[in-house]
Amino acid sequence: MNAPVDPHLYLAFLGVMAVMAVTPGPANLFAVATGAGRGRAAALTAVVGMNAATLVWFGAAALGLGALVAALPQVFWLIAVVGALYVAWLGLSAILRALQPETGAAEPVLPSAPRRRGALLDGFAVQIANPKAVLFFTAVLPPFVDGARPLGPQLILFALAVALMDGLAMSAYGLGGAALSAALARPGFRRGFGLASGALLLLAAALIASRL
Repeated sequence: MNAPVDPHLYLAFLGVMAVMAVTPGPANLFAVATGAGRGRAAALTAVVGMNAATLVWFGAAALGLGALVAALPQVFWLIAVVGALYVAWLGLSAILRALQPETGAAEPVLPSAPRRRGALLDGFAVQIANPKAVLFFTAVLPPFVDGARPLGPQLILFALAVALMDGLAMSAYGLGGAALSAALARPGFRRGFGLASGALLLLAAALIASRL
């Protein structure tokens, strides 16, 4: 019985995906900022949201994403614009909060439950609007798909690989950011890191916009 995917193509895909997963981009930068600003739980929740968006993209690929992009490119351009603006808004909000004068007790470093739920939706929004995802599914993935084999099983195995590698890389970035959260109890550090987190999110927004 033939394997669901071409083994040689799949190994090549794993190598390419490993490099893409660890390369800093909008998703990994967002994971760092979330971990630092909201803590480990929110960072991991954001990773779940971003991977959920990736699975949505895989579903779109199964339905013919390439043909849809060719037919309605303006729709994906609009999604990317909205995503860039949203991430930029998150960055500006972080900077404005950092610039506010201290009013007494420091904010808790670990996020509350509503903020974790917010991290899930924020992560989903960042990844669903990431033009890198469109580029991946229209330019990177197709060469690794074997047209002589059923598409469904191939997409499932590709999705598992992407979710695993992206999940590990994003989690590492997010937990690295969260490792700094204990220092946020110091007002001076908290202000400086708020500015840095905002700058990271603005950089992520710029990376999204640069691919429009």
